[in-house]
Amino acid sequence: MTTIRTAAETASLTLLNDLPAATKEAIQKQIDAWNATAARYESEPQTGEGRKELTERALKAEAERDHELAAYHLFEIGSAASQLAIVLASAAIITGATFLVYMAGGLGIVGAGFGVIAWLAPTMLHL
Repeated sequence: MTTIRTAAETASLTLLNDLPAATKEAIQKQIDAWNATAARYESEPQTGEGRKELTERALKAEAERDHELAAYHLFEIGSAASQLAIVLASAAIITGATFLVYMAGGLGIVGAGFGVIAWLAPTMLHL
């Protein structure tokens, strides 16, 4: 867009020279075409491919990405807590230590809590 605008401005300077009317008319026609193209690059609501429309789409995609990334991180934390709970429960079975059962239960609840938060409101916690 900048190149097209620069070309149009440069061509408009040539109109100041003493040129035949037909040449000036052709140059002006090209300047108008370049300006129309630059305006189309700025905003093109019909196809949604103008700079303004693409910026809006990019901002929406960025917000969706941030939402999904927050959910991903919370699911990872919940998964890690659940895996630790499984390991502690296994250790409790082998050793017979009761406190490991309580720790495993607590980590299981924490893991499930993070999973629910990730599913329902992933942006609630910023970790």
